[in-house]
Amino acid sequence: MLRPIISFFSRLHRGAHLDPLRDWLAMLTLSAILLVGIVVWNIWAFDTVARGGVIGSSSTATSSVFNRSSLDAIQTIFADRAAEEAKYVTGVYRYTDPSR
Repeated sequence: MLRPIISFFSRLHRGAHLDPLRDWLAMLTLSAILLVGIVVWNIWAFDTVARGGVIGSSSTATSSVFNRSSLDAIQTIFADRAAEEAKYVTGVYRYTDPSR
């Protein structure tokens, strides 16, 4: 199983002409092209969003129905939390603070 892989890499290496300068220049050129592409994409995306546009598909249907019971449930939860906090502040609940 290992022998075909070793022979493939040895054939690949045997016929290759090593040129480090060419390899570095190719890598740097591709990196520069990629960097320019990323910068152009980010400028386009920023400009689109800054002008109020949408990247991707924009939603066409919005829900205009307002559910009052959901809002009442949320307000009830916050009122209950405020009541519990008041019990700690007024001294109804006693607890030991380990930092004192």
